[in-house]
Parts: sequence; structure tokens; C-alpha cells
Amino acid sequence: MHKSRLGDLVIDCEGGDIDRHAEFWAGALGRTVEAEPKNPRYRRLIGTEDEIGILLQSVEHPSRVHLDIETDDPEKEVARLEGLGATIVQKLDGWTVMQATSGHRFCVVKPQLAGFEKAAKAWEA
Repeated sequence: MHKSRLGDLVIDCEGGDIDRHAEFWAGALGRTVEAEPKNPRYRRLIGTEDEIGILLQSVEHPSRVHLDIETDDPEKEVARLEGLGATIVQKLDGWTVMQATSGHRFCVVKPQLAGFEKAAKAWEA
């Protein structure tokens, strides 16, 4: 058995100043930008604990939005999603980029947000 849940809505930002992009989206969505980013390519927008996580990411491909699916067992979750018809686009250090049958890309990541154990769905092997 493993668990997973919808984690972050990720706003991919091509080019420009990630801090400027974060300020715009924080203002638009009524959130604040994290005070001390852990990585220069990412900015987390802080809301309340019961809201979906929103993360901005500096990218080299066209700007878009994608979902992160959090899991306590990435290998099992990737296999489960492949069973539903998703394909692996790229395995990276710490996450896997996948593509849904609809053509949308998403990522499978380890838990990033508080409350994972409480909110995640348990999947039987």
C-alpha cells in the first residue's frame, strides 16, 4: 500500500524575473511570497493550510501550469499512473515528469506540504 494526493499547482514561468512573477501571482491570488526561498528557481506562495499549494518555477520551456502529485512511494505511484495510461517523460533526481492520456504533463514528487498523512488517499498494491 502507498498514499498519494494532489500537492501543488505549479506555475511554470519562462524567462524574466521569478521574484517579479511571484509578486504578481501572490497579489492576484491573495497570497504572500515565501520569505526565504530554498532554491533560486522556485517561489512558494503562502496561503492558508487548507488551500492548495501554489509554487512558481523558473523554466526554459513555454509558460504553463501543471500539477504535482505527492506520494510516499514514487515508484509505486508512477506504476499506478502508468496503469491508468500515463507515460514517463523524464525521471529526474527527486521527481518524475509524466504525461496524461490527455497530453497534459504533471510531476510525481515526494510530500512537500503539511498534512500529507491526513489528506492522502491510500492505494492497495
